[in-house]
Amino acid sequence: MGLILTWLVLTVAVWITAMIVPGFKVKGFTAAIFVAAIFGVLNLLLGWLIFVVLGVATLGLGFLLAFITRWIVNAILLKLTDALTDKLTIDGFGTALIAAAVMSLIGTVGQWLVGMIT
Repeated sequence: MGLILTWLVLTVAVWITAMIVPGFKVKGFTAAIFVAAIFGVLNLLLGWLIFVVLGVATLGLGFLLAFITRWIVNAILLKLTDALTDKLTIDGFGTALIAAAVMSLIGTVGQWLVGMIT
């Protein structure tokens, strides 16, 4: 049940981000569900690896500033999601950075609300 709620929160985060951030476009709510699934799988499979590579490449500074590194990793994963599906369009990496920040904020609030309800 937790996985489905997390997926729902991520879907809502993708959908709201598409409405707020110019240059971040999703082809409808159904597409947002699909994009959230792809992003979630990429985050599970590659997110940790990219995080470690960036941490090592920055000589440990990336580990000390983990919140910035995680933000960059999420932007990279959003661009990868964009490359893997035609249901998401991101104009550039700057847009992906803004979208990653907005999605993180919405996702954090959403997970907090879900935690209060359950």
